Amino acid sequence: MIHPSARVHPTADLEADVAVGAGTSIWHRAQIRVGARIGAECVIGRDAFIDEGVEIGDRVKIQNGALVYHGVTVEDGVFIGPGAILTNDRYPRAITSTGELARAGDWTVSPVVLRHGSSIGAGAVVVAGTEVGAFATVGAGAIVTRDVPSHALVVGNPARRIGWICACGVRLLDADGAPAAATPPQYSTHPEIHCPSCERTYVYVPDAEALEERPHPQQGAPV
Repeated sequence: MIHPSARVHPTADLEADVAVGAGTSIWHRAQIRVGARIGAECVIGRDAFIDEGVEIGDRVKIQNGALVYHGVTVEDGVFIGPGAILTNDRYPRAITSTGELARAGDWTVSPVVLRHGSSIGAGAVVVAGTEVGAFATVGAGAIVTRDVPSHALVVGNPARRIGWICACGVRLLDADGAPAAATPPQYSTHPEIHCPSCERTYVYVPDAEALEERPHPQQGAPV
C-alpha cells in the first residue's frame, strides 16, 4: 500500500506488494522490489535500489545510488549515504560446487541491521552478517566486516573504531577537549566524554565496549 501523501516520481519502479508510508518521497529511477516496506517521512534518492522484503523504518534517508539488498533491516532515523552498499551474502558464488548456476536455495542470507539513528557514509560497504549500533557512524568508503558498537566512529578497510559520536552527530571530546580515544583510559580521573555541540555527556563502559549517557544535572540541584 502506498500512502496517499507519499510522493513517487513517475520514473521510479515499484513492484507488487510494496508499502510506502506517509510523507515519504521516492525519486528518479529508484527501484523498490516486491514486498519491501518503507516507513513514514523517508527520502529515497535517485537510482537507489531496495531489494525484496527489505524493512525500512521512519524518517530514513537513503541517498542516490545506494544499494540495500534482501535481508537488510533499517531502523528509524538512519542515514545511508550516496553509493553505499549493504550486502547479504558472506560467501558469494555465481555457481555451485558442481558448476551449475547458483539459485535461491543454494545460499543463505546473512542479515544486516542498521540500528536507530546510525549513519553510513558515502561509498561505504557493510558486509553481510554485521550490525551497526544506534547512533554509530561509518566513515565514507569504509568496509564494515564486524559489528559496530553504538555511538562508535569507524573508518578504513577493514573498518576500525577511531572515536565516538554523539546522538546529534558531532564527534565526542575528552576532558582535555581532544577527540575521545577509541578506548578511553579505564582509570582516568575524568572518564566522561562530552559533546561540544549539544552538551550531552557519556561514559565509556569497558566490558560492553559501549557508551552510557549521563543525565544532565538539573539547574539548582546538588551535583
